Amino acid sequence: MPAHPRLAYLTTAPDQLTAEMWQELLRGEGIPSVIRAGDTASYLGVSNAPCRLMVPQERLAEAQRLLEEHLGPEALM
Repeated sequence: MPAHPRLAYLTTAPDQLTAEMWQELLRGEGIPSVIRAGDTASYLGVSNAPCRLMVPQERLAEAQRLLEEHLGPEALM
């Protein structure tokens, strides 16, 4: 059984929908990611709270460059 990759913090999206859009951008470049909601409460399954985006540690620099190229440096703050 393959080991699970160690996840690293990439950035925090302002809400779940934004996090999912950023996740699709990463997925389109072959970078897997996980969204971790900052709040367990949500309305109809979608959180309005900030969400952390996590990527495999070994893909962190690549993911940072990708988001910065497409969204600007403020996406990584």
